[in-house]
Amino acid sequence: MRNGAALVWDMLYGVDGKLQPRRQMVESEEVSSDGLVWTFRLRGGLKFHDGEPVLAKDVVASLARWQARDNMGLMTKEIEQELVAVDDRTFRWVLKKPYPKLLVALGKVGTPSCFIMPARIAATDPFKPIGDYVGSGPMRFVRNEWVPGAKAVFERFADYAPRQEPNSWLSGGKHMLLERIEWIVMPDPATASAALQNGEVDWWETPIADIVPVLKKNRNVMVDIADPLGNIGSFRMNHLHPPFNDVRARRAILTAMNQEDYMRAVVGDNALWKPLPGFFTPGTPLYSEDGGEILKGPRRLDAAKRLLADSGYSGQPVTCVVAQDLQITKAQGEVTADLLRKLGVNVDFAAVDWGTNAARRAQKSPPGQGGWQMFHTWHAGAVCIDPSSYTAIRANGDKAWFGWPTSAKVESEITAWYDARNLDEEKAAIARLNKAALEDVVYAPTGFFLAYQAWRKNIDGIVKGPLPFFWGVSKAA
Repeated sequence: MRNGAALVWDMLYGVDGKLQPRRQMVESEEVSSDGLVWTFRLRGGLKFHDGEPVLAKDVVASLARWQARDNMGLMTKEIEQELVAVDDRTFRWVLKKPYPKLLVALGKVGTPSCFIMPARIAATDPFKPIGDYVGSGPMRFVRNEWVPGAKAVFERFADYAPRQEPNSWLSGGKHMLLERIEWIVMPDPATASAALQNGEVDWWETPIADIVPVLKKNRNVMVDIADPLGNIGSFRMNHLHPPFNDVRARRAILTAMNQEDYMRAVVGDNALWKPLPGFFTPGTPLYSEDGGEILKGPRRLDAAKRLLADSGYSGQPVTCVVAQDLQITKAQGEVTADLLRKLGVNVDFAAVDWGTNAARRAQKSPPGQGGWQMFHTWHAGAVCIDPSSYTAIRANGDKAWFGWPTSAKVESEITAWYDARNLDEEKAAIARLNKAALEDVVYAPTGFFLAYQAWRKNIDGIVKGPLPFFWGVSKAA
């Protein structure tokens, strides 16, 4: 959803390939010496897809909607004194205390991203889907050709005014060289592979590892790592309902799970994955293994069974919602179903598509009434370098990501990271955070892995990153 949204809606700032926020819709910003008053001016010529100009009032309304759903947005809301449009192109944000990471919040690649939409659409209840897809980005959504779960179509927005700088991830000039993009869902990897090799499709976002050797032999196809910062697999548990509302049941999962089983199912090749006794991206400054002993060494099924029994579990169905149309979630789900059965769990395996998975995971109702107990996903390594946009690590209850974990220890260390005055203090806070998040099991990391992307050789301009960046991409006849 975020990947398509990045085409349709533009952002005030966009993170670049060095993970730095850069101006996008903003022309300039000024901040007072005490860090409390931020004044932003929009670039001229910005338009929405319905032809209306982008105004400061639209930005203010969009920010208010984003604040209600995003963890960093919630933080800014708590310290906000005033957020107002000064004139058509200027808005002012007055804070009660400095928030040095404000531009990071506005430009982050992680969801919910701060997309700008017309004020009338931004007025929609933040906890309900919008019904109007008018954006200000380089492509417009062609709603009458949308087939949910099968195809989404985007057409170039002729009145989009790109920046003049070279593009880099979500920053710089989003010059669209393609007139039309058709996003086609092909759940069967063999079908997708054949379509790519036959020229029926041009770019495959997530080819499975088993098919990569075949693709590499095709002289018309290119294959490469999609994102060098990789991905973190996630076994997400619902902290609101039994059995995973009890930390002993969640720790049973960490005690029993074998990350190698998950990673071999997801990518296979040993060169593409590594164990991850923590939550932060390997090779980045804040990576930590503190508290990771529970994920190391031989798996202990007997100890896990005891923990599960101590939690009060006695054979009730456990609903595992598993998206079948994405290999990464399907593979993880199959390993989990096998693991749970070995632990004596009565598995209710709900095989769904990703769209249904995305809708269902937002439900807080009991599992027997449309809710769930676990699902799988993965998180881009670019998001997991620190807590700023790492929504999945938060443990602030109802305000947390799906699963709604609550951990005062985790939240305390996140605050300590925000308050850190230097890198050493940041590292210390993250080490404590990693330990606390494993103790309370915010979620179960299934390992770190790299993934491939594949495209036909007549496609130029494809870059590595945490999502497909279509600007700058061209297709030769």
